[in-house]
Amino acid sequence: MRTARASETFDATVAEAESCWYDTTRWHLWVDGLDRVVEVDGAWPETGATVTWQSGPAGRGTVVERVIAHEPLLGQALEVKDGSIRGRQSVAFAPAPPGVEVSLALEYELLRRSIVTPVVDLLFIKRAMAASLAQTVSRFGAELAAARETR
Repeated sequence: MRTARASETFDATVAEAESCWYDTTRWHLWVDGLDRVVEVDGAWPETGATVTWQSGPAGRGTVVERVIAHEPLLGQALEVKDGSIRGRQSVAFAPAPPGVEVSLALEYELLRRSIVTPVVDLLFIKRAMAASLAQTVSRFGAELAAARETR
């Protein structure tokens, strides 16, 4: 499995970041590629809960995320599946000056493989995954700041 990562530090508390991250009604504002959340099943963000979301026309299609671990104020791990990949995504929240570090990682495996898959993955797909995670974390920071301003 390949791993892509992104992290940033924001001026907020761990509790504020966690609350904003788990609010699926706001995901369309910051999750890269997400068009709309289709369904939340179970007690999100608790273990066993799932979120199904749809990407835009040029995106990943239908994505299903199932919680496999959740530790309040620390983070969450998910099984992730779409038409092209399956893997494990994790988010972690940690106190860091000036507030909270949010780290997002995706360990993924490509479902369609060929002899050139390792090269294509190394040169293109992993970079695109890392850029998407970085975009998500960056946009999350803007949404977190906006949420703090409205309080």
